[in-house]
Amino acid sequence: MARRFDGIVDMHVHSAPDVRARKHDDLQLLEAAQLTGLKALVLKSHHFPTSERASLLNQLYPEVRTIGSITLNEAVGGLNPKAVEVTASLGGKIVWLPTIDAENHRRKAGLTGGVRLFEQGKPVSALCHILEIIADRDLVLATGHISSVEIEPVIREAFKRGVQKVVITHPEYHIVNVSLKQQQKLVSEYPVYFERTFAQPLKAGIYKMNMQTNIEAIHLVGYESTIISTDSGQLENPDWADALEDMHAQLHKHFPANKVDQIMKDNPSKLLEI
Repeated sequence: MARRFDGIVDMHVHSAPDVRARKHDDLQLLEAAQLTGLKALVLKSHHFPTSERASLLNQLYPEVRTIGSITLNEAVGGLNPKAVEVTASLGGKIVWLPTIDAENHRRKAGLTGGVRLFEQGKPVSALCHILEIIADRDLVLATGHISSVEIEPVIREAFKRGVQKVVITHPEYHIVNVSLKQQQKLVSEYPVYFERTFAQPLKAGIYKMNMQTNIEAIHLVGYESTIISTDSGQLENPDWADALEDMHAQLHKHFPANKVDQIMKDNPSKLLEI
């Protein structure tokens, strides 16, 4: 019997074409998603916007809603307000702050430089402009690979400027590393969501499975603020459908069915307004 993911939304999937080799290309991914009954997915690239690809994929595979996004790394000019405006105009819904080019990510990888969000303790003007665009276009702000220290000031500035939808990107990822205590504090003060992902890269092509950590976090931080994404596409990880099936099965072992639906269906659908 074919696997069914009716109503599920995956808000973070990588596919080819990409700078990095991927497990599947766009067509393979959407063919698999269509067979499972998936409601929607968000295409993510660290290097370029995906809204144009999403538009074409929606014509080819109308049964699955494909949504574009942009990640504010150096390949798109870093904190580039115009790139955010263009992405929104083409139907993109998620703006990720820098990931692999974040100053925090660079530092933890033993590198220098990176996209800086703050100068002398204040948000740089380009970040402020981008937050205003996100607010005006009702987009989702995702925190990317910025540090746990930067996350709270970014969230505060975002809500101050009218942003309504904020997702803290894979807080369990060792580059981000938001403690459970900090997660509890953030969710008590702001209406944020935590995106918990299937696995995370370590070194030399080795990936660590995150589900046990995620299950503990959901128990402590709550269902209402949780979304689950595969973050799939890495060559070292299982196929996208296998990853989603594993996540779905593990969540059902630990939580009631209605809470799993809230995490995998209702919360992401609300964020994306679909």
